Amino acid sequence: MREYFTLGADGRLADHESKTLEFKRDLSSPDGPLRTLVAFANSAGGRLVIGVTDDGTVVGVDDPLAEEERIASLIDDRISPQLVPAIDLVTLRDKTVLIVDVPLSTRRPHHITRLGPEAGVYVRLGSTTRQADSALVAELERNARGIAFEDLREPRAELEDLDLEVLSKLRGRNTSVADLLARGLAVKQGDQIVPTNTGILAACPDPARFLPSAWVQCGRLRGPHGTDIFDQTEIHGPMPLAVDHAVEFLLKHAYKTAVFGQVRRRDIYSIPIEPIREVIVNALVHASYAERGTPIRIGFYDDRIQVDSPGLLLPGMTIDTMRRVSRLRNPALARIFREAGIMEQWGTGVQRVFEQVAEAGLPEPVIEEVQDRVRVTIYVPSHDPQHADAHGSRAPESEEQRSEEHSHPEHTYTHSNDGRYDGRYDVVMMRAAARGPVHRNILLEAAGLKPLSQNYTRHVVPLVNRGLLAMTVPDKPRSKAQRYILTDEGRAYLRHLTEGSE
Repeated sequence: MREYFTLGADGRLADHESKTLEFKRDLSSPDGPLRTLVAFANSAGGRLVIGVTDDGTVVGVDDPLAEEERIASLIDDRISPQLVPAIDLVTLRDKTVLIVDVPLSTRRPHHITRLGPEAGVYVRLGSTTRQADSALVAELERNARGIAFEDLREPRAELEDLDLEVLSKLRGRNTSVADLLARGLAVKQGDQIVPTNTGILAACPDPARFLPSAWVQCGRLRGPHGTDIFDQTEIHGPMPLAVDHAVEFLLKHAYKTAVFGQVRRRDIYSIPIEPIREVIVNALVHASYAERGTPIRIGFYDDRIQVDSPGLLLPGMTIDTMRRVSRLRNPALARIFREAGIMEQWGTGVQRVFEQVAEAGLPEPVIEEVQDRVRVTIYVPSHDPQHADAHGSRAPESEEQRSEEHSHPEHTYTHSNDGRYDGRYDVVMMRAAARGPVHRNILLEAAGLKPLSQNYTRHVVPLVNRGLLAMTVPDKPRSKAQRYILTDEGRAYLRHLTEGSE
């Protein structure tokens, strides 16, 4: 029993339905279970449990041996090519359930026989089963044969459609026709040299001419439902160049904080640039450019940045395995990104995103398969224009503020009308810190402020920069273990501020 499942105190399975797990009460209607088995075989493998309801309640099957024989016959008769899963009977709380384990098949795509190989192919989308369209069926077939879409030649394109000068600048070295052939950007076809899809993506000034999904759509979307399109842009051109253009669009709508050092000013943005850039890079090198008319979409909402990449996860991959294992859909394109210094190391991008977001003190990113795409969402501090200036413009400074900034060289202020540090919460936050190491949220709550990153930047960071508060983990400012204490200077300043007030 423990080898398969975990039972909760209420007698229900603690496991939940997922891309690789589904429950069925019985086989009274076998079409659904058979579609699920086909989808498991085509996607990432999986386990079908018969005798369990959707909420995990174990009801068992009435005649286990007969049901075992029936499911085996159904699989043999109604699924093509032949699928041979492992079938087992397991007793849970005096009830017997039927378990069908399906590996990722090397003979994919499998289909429901009566529907045929075009209409009968199914895949898993999260915890649901969906019918595969013709583009997805073609990708499954290519993947099973070890053929990548990016390696296919583009018969409508000519060598002149590639901008070798741009490619040379990206790679930092001269790019010859021999280089194109060696890196899979072009192939020989008789006496001609024809660009591959990789070549189109990496070096064509307008790749969408040949690949309709090869462009990026960016939008600043306001309102609780993101229905107010405040600003938008389309990015066309070689895909490696799209990264900086996309980041520039996001920075255009982010709030800005200035830090004055001894020598120069340094700008800090309200969105975590590095992990967002990593997500955009991943979207570009993992996108399924075989999809028609479905671009990479980057949405900047009031509370999140959402990046959609066309195409589902590659067969064998799940959301959980993405953080541990990386499989590139477009390895030749990724190689160009690496040569251009845009992509650092294969296989670590997703995990690095999670680490960087955690260090920034933001909620964990969400990765999900939605319809025909993979979506990554990074939650950011509120950018609701009702709470701050939407363009990040800085309010005029008073003489007192300018004087304070120069007397404390690392003083921080925010470029929004309500974001300038004014010191009104200093006393209550320093008193809270005087009681011992405390979490940043304790400081903010003591001041009656919401535990948001923007409030931390506006009101806690200046106290640290002035030496009044100290971090317990100073080398990792965004560590989950980070706590704050009152310094000796802070104690003296607190006494000065409260002298005669009590």
